[in-house]
Amino acid sequence: MEYRRLGASGLKVPALSFGAGTFGGRGPLFGAWGNTDTREARRLVDICLDAGITMFDTADVYSGGASEEVLGEAIKGRRDRVIVSTKTSLPMGDGPGDAGSSRSRLITACEAALRRLGTDYLDLFQLHAFDAGTPIEEVLSTLDDLVRAGKVRYLGISNFSGWQAMKSLSIAERYGHPRYVAHQVYYSLIGRDYEWELMPLGVDQGLGALVWSPLGWGRLTGKIRRGQPLPANSRLHHTADYGPPVEDEHLYHVVDALDEIAQETGKGIPQIAINWLLQRPTVSSVIIGARNEEQLRQNLGAVGWTLTPDQLAKLNAASARTAAYPYFPYQRQEGFARLNPPVGDVAPLPAA
Repeated sequence: MEYRRLGASGLKVPALSFGAGTFGGRGPLFGAWGNTDTREARRLVDICLDAGITMFDTADVYSGGASEEVLGEAIKGRRDRVIVSTKTSLPMGDGPGDAGSSRSRLITACEAALRRLGTDYLDLFQLHAFDAGTPIEEVLSTLDDLVRAGKVRYLGISNFSGWQAMKSLSIAERYGHPRYVAHQVYYSLIGRDYEWELMPLGVDQGLGALVWSPLGWGRLTGKIRRGQPLPANSRLHHTADYGPPVEDEHLYHVVDALDEIAQETGKGIPQIAINWLLQRPTVSSVIIGARNEEQLRQNLGAVGWTLTPDQLAKLNAASARTAAYPYFPYQRQEGFARLNPPVGDVAPLPAA
């Protein structure tokens, strides 16, 4: 397993990490993801550690805390061998203090996560969403206190916009608070919006990307194809409305390119999609999930080999989309492009 620095920090993380969203299995969304119990989770952790995957990501909102509880049991007795990452800020209840990133909420959430995970520190503590109702100064000073108390070692964010991340980093620098070193983001061959604003920000500010849903919310499994019904066992029947949308024809166009490369390499479509991500700028780790041992072992096949430049170019071209304003002028017009070259080698579109 390759290890990479997490952004501009000194923390080294595996190129693949494991997402524990399938642990616990409570509620309509997370129940559809999976319902891995403690025994099964311990087996998946065993396989991960044998393969060099030492980072495990969860969140308090995953199955109402059950994911953290199951992960805590699964890593019991080997805490010193793993990197534990969790997230907070999304609603955990209907009360006024059950969501957000206020001082009270962050302290309570951190203590609850430590208790559920059975540990006295978190390697990485991330804000699951931006809280526009709490002053950023309050958020950062609270996180600073948690770091100084030894309860948290590194800080990150998830699903922030560019201005939200940059303003937070600027205020942290102004007051001498610890900076965010990770941004957990949606990024896939059928969801490349990350490249237009957040990737350049990550390069400039040292934010390492932790990629969630690298298979496009379960669409890049190789089982969803043009002219065929959605497989009966696909979780998209229950979860499609929760995740990032994608037009069917765009998905099929990308899958066509993946099929060609699968024939050339002998690799599976999910393995190729993940390998592509591992070669993108700013990506520190791709978070893989699995409902069972078979899925996990398949995803592990994404490392240990490399797509060729021609194969990368084919995938870039098949997955390219017109950027949203104000980014499409940089994509289409030479003058803009010379001043602001794309960070991610985005396949150019014809001139307007």
